[in-house]
Amino acid sequence: MASLRDIRKRIRSVKNTQQITKAMKMVAAAKLRKAQDAIIAARPYAQALDQLIANLAARSEELAHPLLAARPARNVDLVVLTSDRGLAGGFNSNIIRRVNRFLLENARQYQRIRLITIGRKGNEFFKRRGAEILKDYPGLFAQVSFATASDVAEEATQRFLREESDAVFVVYNEFVSAISQRVVLNPVLPLQSIGSSPGANTREGASPAGGIDFLYEPSRQAVLDRLVPQAIAIKIYRALLESVASEHGARMSAMDNATSNASDMIGRLTLYYNRTRQAAITKELMEIVSGAEALK
Repeated sequence: MASLRDIRKRIRSVKNTQQITKAMKMVAAAKLRKAQDAIIAARPYAQALDQLIANLAARSEELAHPLLAARPARNVDLVVLTSDRGLAGGFNSNIIRRVNRFLLENARQYQRIRLITIGRKGNEFFKRRGAEILKDYPGLFAQVSFATASDVAEEATQRFLREESDAVFVVYNEFVSAISQRVVLNPVLPLQSIGSSPGANTREGASPAGGIDFLYEPSRQAVLDRLVPQAIAIKIYRALLESVASEHGARMSAMDNATSNASDMIGRLTLYYNRTRQAAITKELMEIVSGAEALK
């Protein structure tokens, strides 16, 4: 049986842990609000840009861009977004399981699958297991911006243009709510928005935007050449923002659960302490009474 001193130390230790988890929950909640506003603001722009490119290409069959050209996929790059820190529940483990499943399911379909890691947790996990890591971007989540996303997109784009990779996918946690995140694996290259757009099935000479066409300066092709690389960068930027918001939401939920568990543990330890203390007092009283009876 543990002594009263040991139980008191245990209670103090759990209370200190509870204060830490409560503080981490408040910090994550404060960061979540900012990250949530950023991703909500970015989603409409990303969707509108995809639709704009789809409508532009649908108005002319002569338009083409090398980043839209699909070819047989042999070498694949997979951009993996995890976090730099832990204590976020299943945030990182869900991504790692999805990547492992992708590697197993497509081991025969693709000749070579290489990883581009963003986030220390994913990089350390796959490095220990001997996965082929093409490039790592350490510390990128410290300051997420469109410029950093453009650098990642430029690296993937150049590899695709040099035919070092035939397809690029990105896997990340999509933000649903503060307590819910969904793991998604989306294709980035070749750009697929045109093939999935309703405007791609319009007949020749018809405009997908309700019969309205536009004047383009300097030309339709020039506009397409400018927008396609930007759309790819936006896809990466949106994935980064989704991952950041999901991380803060997962950490807030995990720390809230940890705080609740600490409260339950403190209650159980306090009850055990009181029972142990009562038993010790009862034992002392019995010894006193027995000693007094022995003296009679």
